[in-house]
Amino acid sequence: MSDTPEKPGTPDLQEPSLDEQIAVYQREFRDLDPQVEQIVSALGRLNRRMNVAYGRQVSDLGISNAEWEVLKTLVLAGAPYRLGPGELAKRLGLTPAAMTHRIDRMAGEGLVTRDRDESNRVRVIVELTDEGRTKWLAAMRMASDFEEELLQDLSGDERGVLGEMLIRLLRRVEHAQPDAGGRLTDLD
Repeated sequence: MSDTPEKPGTPDLQEPSLDEQIAVYQREFRDLDPQVEQIVSALGRLNRRMNVAYGRQVSDLGISNAEWEVLKTLVLAGAPYRLGPGELAKRLGLTPAAMTHRIDRMAGEGLVTRDRDESNRVRVIVELTDEGRTKWLAAMRMASDFEEELLQDLSGDERGVLGEMLIRLLRRVEHAQPDAGGRLTDLD
């Protein structure tokens, strides 16, 4: 399984290949459709590895994946890149307590500001700072380079077809699980 020799007395911790995994699944669960399992398992592994790569990139910028998610959500809200903490929590699928913790940390790092809404002094507004936007742009540049490299072996037509197929799968999951955009537990 591994090209590197194992240290004596340590188990091989490398993940089995997809073929090995599917063979075990078929042995243990005979009704398995190997074609479906290959697609689903490959998507899962690709997602995990991409998340690790993105995490390393944003870490190089001095931010965490959790902070990146907040920056991205504020940018997606559009100029002037402001949302209330409750709306941020809802969009990220977090509890208010987890969102407060995240905002506290990010405000301390100068990535966002947290101020009272001038039109409603009870309401708090979280706003992206210039520093936060700079970090977001740098992360986007790094991600764009990574994604181009990832897809370099696919032609434009293949990228288009793959994109359409993945969107069809995503729509099916979103239809079947409309509340699955958030998380079951907080990651902070």
